Order: sequence, then structure tokens, then C-alpha cells
Amino acid sequence: MKLRMRLALTTAGVALAIALGLAWIHWTVETSARESLLAEFALTQMLQGGRERCEASPATWSLEQTGGPRGPPPGGREGPPPPPPRNWFGRKEPGGPPPPGGTALFAYDTELVARNPAAPPLPEKLAAAMRKGQEAAGRSPGLDDRGMRELVVRMPWASGPCAFVLVRQWGPGPRGRRSPTPPPDMLVFPSLIALAGVLLTVGPVVRRLRQLTREVRTSVSSAYQGPITLQGNDEVTELARAFDEAGREVRAQMDLKEQREQTLRSFLENTTHDVMIPLTVLQGHLAELQQRAARGEPVEASVVAAASQEAHYMAALIHNLGAAARLEAGEPAVQRAPVDLNALVERCMSRHRPIARQQDVALEYAVPEAPVRVLGDDILIEQAVSNVIYNAVRYNARGGHVAVVLEHQPGNTFRLRVLDDGPGIPENELSRIVERRVRGNAARTRGPGGNGLGLNIAWKVTVLHGWRLELGRSEYGGLQVDFLGELLSESEPGGTRRTSGIG
Repeated sequence: MKLRMRLALTTAGVALAIALGLAWIHWTVETSARESLLAEFALTQMLQGGRERCEASPATWSLEQTGGPRGPPPGGREGPPPPPPRNWFGRKEPGGPPPPGGTALFAYDTELVARNPAAPPLPEKLAAAMRKGQEAAGRSPGLDDRGMRELVVRMPWASGPCAFVLVRQWGPGPRGRRSPTPPPDMLVFPSLIALAGVLLTVGPVVRRLRQLTREVRTSVSSAYQGPITLQGNDEVTELARAFDEAGREVRAQMDLKEQREQTLRSFLENTTHDVMIPLTVLQGHLAELQQRAARGEPVEASVVAAASQEAHYMAALIHNLGAAARLEAGEPAVQRAPVDLNALVERCMSRHRPIARQQDVALEYAVPEAPVRVLGDDILIEQAVSNVIYNAVRYNARGGHVAVVLEHQPGNTFRLRVLDDGPGIPENELSRIVERRVRGNAARTRGPGGNGLGLNIAWKVTVLHGWRLELGRSEYGGLQVDFLGELLSESEPGGTRRTSGIG
């Protein structure tokens, strides 16, 4: 069921309830006033000679008047018992009474018994009220008693055959008052007022809900770019605010998704380019080797070294792509376990010895005798260190030197240094060299196929582990990259074992 239909039904129900409530209040007040008038009428009649006539002839006394209370008929003649009035719908009963509008009085003794045989018996409800000591007790007209109202009044003397008086009234009552049936305007007018009040209250709410519906649909059709109007401080405003917040969140998620997709497309394009260059070079070297082998010519060592270098570069690129994917996944993809940096450095040195020999670069390293242990992701840390060593070897000149030094530092920390005597990087580029796809001028000159991921991954790994990555000019004129962080546990530095990696 729509909200408008619910509000319409609610409005009708409220208007009906108000109308019925007003009708009941009117009926209650009118009934109380009518009974008060009837009791006053009965008491006045009895005090103005009615008691004397009643006690003088209780077996025949009764009093009937029509057209309102004007006292007893001329001559004091007691009238006959009142005829039955018209029914509830105003039709005369067969052989019925004269037109309604009369009042009749009957007397009862202290036992609530009438001496006059024509007097009606008291209703049990009214008799019980008198026995309880009430001054007056009435009964409103109903559908089954032809509109007759009855009221029993206790007289002040409370003795004799006229101790109680029953007043029966039908049609127009004392002083020209009509029966307490509410007039039509008493029901219609309050109902209309209630209906108008509810409509005035509900109307703005419905209009605001319609406006909110239109704005939400417009916002959805415009990819949540349209604003939502916020006015007031009620539940409708809270609903509008919730839609607005949801729209902003959806827009933010859509922008983030678009940004990631754009970054992914750009990354894939650049990475494809970076892979295709060494792959094409490698294919050329292999084709040359195949042609020489077919002609029976000896294979040149330089061609094999160049092919090996390109294969080594592609392997490093694939490793970097895997590391970058793990770093993009965030913290849940990172493993935390004890890592032996001594063994990690030795693995990195073994991996880069062949390429260092081919490029005629001396590769040396030094680690403490006591293991240097940290808490972190072994694969990511090894990839970060390997990237720095690979850059130092790749972009160094023939006959150059690269050194890797691992040492303890005060305060339960370590430092892992990678130094070279290559061309280095200008000071103004050091702050940006760790950004993705940013490479120094010298690196561009010597290695145009680089993808710019190596130092960026190293920097992200250090940040992820709570370490620091410091870049500066080495004492030999090249670049120095320092990894600094905390150890897993306190350990005393021992002697230093030095191993040469020169082949």
C-alpha cells in the first residue's frame, strides 16, 4: 500500500475518532444537563403542591404535561398515565400516542413501590441506585424503549407514599429542549476541521517525500552527481541526509574504482612496453646465436652475455610485478615471521653475481658473525634488497664496484647499506626517485628499458615494516641506499665475516 493511501486512511480514521469523541462528549454533557433539569422539574412540582395531592390520593396520583413544564393542568386535575411515545424513527405506533413532547411523574413509597396501579414498575437498575442512597438515577433512551427517558429522584422528606418520584420524558423536554441527539453540524464540522488539520500537517511531508524521490532518481541517473536537498530537522531530513551520504560514498567508490582502473591500464601498458623491449632484444640475440650455430661459426661470449642480461632483467621485472601486486593488496597479504638478514643478503649476492661478472662490476658484501634477525615478510624484504643491488650493478660502469654491508646499530637496530661508485643521482632527484616509474637521468641514459619499480617497491616495503629508507651520495661518488629498522630481539654484534663476490 502506498504512503498516500495510508495517510488518507489514517486521516479518515483520525477524523472519525475525533467526531465520535466529540459526539460522546456532547451526549454526556447533554444527558447530565437533561437529568439535572428533570430532577429540578420533579422537585419543583412536588414542592408546589404536588406532595400534598400525592399523599392525599396516592392510589390515583400522577402528573402529565405536554409542551414543556408549565405546572399542573388547570383545576389540579391529575392526568392519565402517559401514552406510549413515538418510536426512535418518529413514526407513530399502531393506535399510538399523540405527538411527542410530554413529561409524566409517578410516585413511589420508601420501598420503591407505587400505590397507583397505572404507574410503571421501576427499572431494577434505578431501584438499586436508590437503595444505595443516590439522590437521583437516570436511564437514557434507547432503540428498544421508544425514546423514553426515565429519572428517579429522591424527595427531601424521604418518607410516605411519595418518597420517590419517577420522571418520564419523551420528545421535546422541559423548557423546550430536545433530545440529546447531536445535531449534524456537531459531527460534520469537527470532522472537517480534523480532516483539514491532518491534511495541512501531512501535505508538506508528502510533498517533501515526492521531492526526495525525484532528487534520488535524478542523482542515480547522473551517476550520483546530483545534490540532495537538506532542509528541516526531522525524519525526512534524516532520510535525505542518509541518501546524500550514501551518494557521496558511492561517488567516492566509483572515483576510486575509475582511478584504479586507469592506473591498472597505464601500468599494464607501460609494463607491456618494458617487457617487450628486453624480450625483443633477447629474441635478436637468440636468432644471432642460432644463425652462427647453423653456419658452424663459434658463439661470441658477448652475445651470450647480452642475452643472459636481458633474461636476468625480465626475471627481475616479473619479480617486481609480483611484489607490487602484493603491496597493492595491503596489509592482509603481508606475512610476519622471523627473517635472517645474513642469509637473505647471501641469497641476493648469489643471484646477482652472474650479471655482475658479465658487466665487469665487482660485487662484495659483509655481514656480522651473529645472525641479524628481524620480523617481516621474507619474500618482500628480499625483493626490496635485490632491487637496490640490481640497480647498483645494472647502472654502474664497467670496472665499477658495488658493496653490501649489514651491521648492528645501537638501540637494538640494524643498517643494511648498498653502495656503488657509479654515476649516482643528482640531489634534486633523490626525493622523487622512490616514486613509481621515476628514474634518474643517468639511469635513463644507461638503461632506457627500466620500468621504475625497483626503488618504489623498496620504499613501500620499508614503510610497511616500519623501517626507513635513506638515499644519498656514497663516499665513493655513487649512490648509497640504507635500510634501517629494529631487530627482532637484542643481540650482541660479533666479528664481521667478509666474502668477496668477484669472479
